[in-house]
Amino acid sequence: MQTEFIETDAGIFVASFSENGLARLEFPRGQKDPRTAATRASGQQRRWLSATARALHEALAGRPPGDLPPLDLSSGTRFQRSVWNALRTIPAGMTRSYAEVARAIGRPKAVRAVGQACGANPIPVLVPCHRVLAARGKLGGFSGGLEWKQELLAREGALPQDALPPELISHRLRATARSTRRSSPAAGCNRAG
Repeated sequence: MQTEFIETDAGIFVASFSENGLARLEFPRGQKDPRTAATRASGQQRRWLSATARALHEALAGRPPGDLPPLDLSSGTRFQRSVWNALRTIPAGMTRSYAEVARAIGRPKAVRAVGQACGANPIPVLVPCHRVLAARGKLGGFSGGLEWKQELLAREGALPQDALPPELISHRLRATARSTRRSSPAAGCNRAG
């Protein structure tokens, strides 16, 4: 696995690539400065990194991510992969309920399992599990934390009316929401060894 850093206005995301494509995307959590990272990525992985960075910047701007690198979802079970593939069909700015996703994959009684598969999604933001809500439009859970789910939905203009109160969103996320409209998809991406 090759680990790479992607610098955005919302922080530094960590992307991990297998020989088959993007296998993991992690939210910013105070990583080291990416400029100190070694560069050992192959040409193919550099292309995947570039595609991932462009897609991530578009998604963080509330727009459809466009072309994605190959996604390596092999870490999931067959059921999880079916859920993750269904999530990719939910357009930016739209939401679905866990029950709707369960029906879409032909497993209408597997609502809780759909929620668990969303929580196990290795590539959040680009495989948009944030677009899946609980019953009656409630936010439900999110592996990156409810602040991130609310922030991503707000950036897409899809935040439910009864979402978390604004005082629960961190100052950093509120500030990045204002600056996102000024960010460029050409923002930096750096590699780690």
